[in-house]
Amino acid sequence: MNRDRWRVYKRVIVMFFLAVVALTVLQRGSISTGTSFQMERLTLIGTSETAAAASLHLKKGSDPGMNSFWKASKPKLATEDPATTTEEPGITKDHGPRTWDVTSSNCSANLNLSSQDWFKSLEANFKQFLLYRHCRYFPMLINHPEKCSGETHLLMVIKSVATQHDRREVIRKTWGKEQVVDGQRVKTLFLLGKPSNEAERANHQKLLEYEDYIYGDILQWDFLDSFFNLTLKETHFLKWFSTYCHDVHYIFKGDDDVFVSVENIFEFLEGSKTVKNLFVGDVLFKAKPIRRKDNKYYIPLALYNKTHYPPYAGGGGFLMDGPLARRLHWASDTLELYPIDDVFLGMCLEVLQVTPIKHNAFKTFGLVKNKNSKMNREPCFFKSMIVVHKLLPPDLMHMWNLVNSDLVCSQKMEML
Repeated sequence: MNRDRWRVYKRVIVMFFLAVVALTVLQRGSISTGTSFQMERLTLIGTSETAAAASLHLKKGSDPGMNSFWKASKPKLATEDPATTTEEPGITKDHGPRTWDVTSSNCSANLNLSSQDWFKSLEANFKQFLLYRHCRYFPMLINHPEKCSGETHLLMVIKSVATQHDRREVIRKTWGKEQVVDGQRVKTLFLLGKPSNEAERANHQKLLEYEDYIYGDILQWDFLDSFFNLTLKETHFLKWFSTYCHDVHYIFKGDDDVFVSVENIFEFLEGSKTVKNLFVGDVLFKAKPIRRKDNKYYIPLALYNKTHYPPYAGGGGFLMDGPLARRLHWASDTLELYPIDDVFLGMCLEVLQVTPIKHNAFKTFGLVKNKNSKMNREPCFFKSMIVVHKLLPPDLMHMWNLVNSDLVCSQKMEML
């Protein structure tokens, strides 16, 4: 009897031991399985995210004309920012790339327009503009990001074309000379596209590259230099400035056939330190679109049907502050391109609710409208101006030498 009891106890003990072992094994197995499942899940997530990223990259690369070439979406207006004053509408802050990020110039025509009646009635140059209007940014052929290294008080930015070497040369010798004024640095850049004459393009490009090798002051993009493409020059500079220039206080932007007084610019800026959103020039208010087809600035109703343009400064030369230029870049991306560059910039200012300031020291249509008037060649008037348009290289050099000689004027005109 005792032996049978012992046998039963022995079996119970063995079964209990086996149950404990079995439970331990099952528990460890579940933990191990759970861990391996979690690791497998994380691996799958990582793989799927990598695959998605790769897929997105391939999609972008497969059609550079529509994805990597252009912005996928318009910038959004930011919500109220405590750091933004009522004078500065909340535009998204620049969190963009720190290098020029456009690498492809492949852009196809928007053929959807071709079948529309209003499009068929347009002149050939407007058809061409509208077919490629969506082509906003192009690769850089010549770049100088180092121009914006360190603090710069005034950046002189001049629109030019490859064939106008003589204009750039005289600007470098006169008002565009890089210098330090009262401890404040002045730097100069020229903005160019590609030479438009295909037969001469290769030769002009080589000469331009050699010129840049000597001076290192040219920015060039991969679009043709033409009248309608001046707006591209505007948007490309604003993007370039937003990308590279984070410590530039002011910008003068003008043409390569103007007289500029850097001394008067400094005097004006000294008295404008407290002005926010500074944008000053020869401003036109309530200007009407020109509807005469024989005029260089003709605009058809199909392209702009309003009675007046927003206020804008004549493109011959104007001043703006650096922070405003960065915000103008984002504003420009909210608008469709317009074939007149200075009007387009006025549209961008309107988006930002900034009104440009008219100043009498900016003469982008000459000192007086009569081109043959002796007033247009009077150095004492030039001495009081910030910008005077238009002067060819010999005239600019002659006037510069006169203004900077021992010129005696009865009085300096109260322009500043």
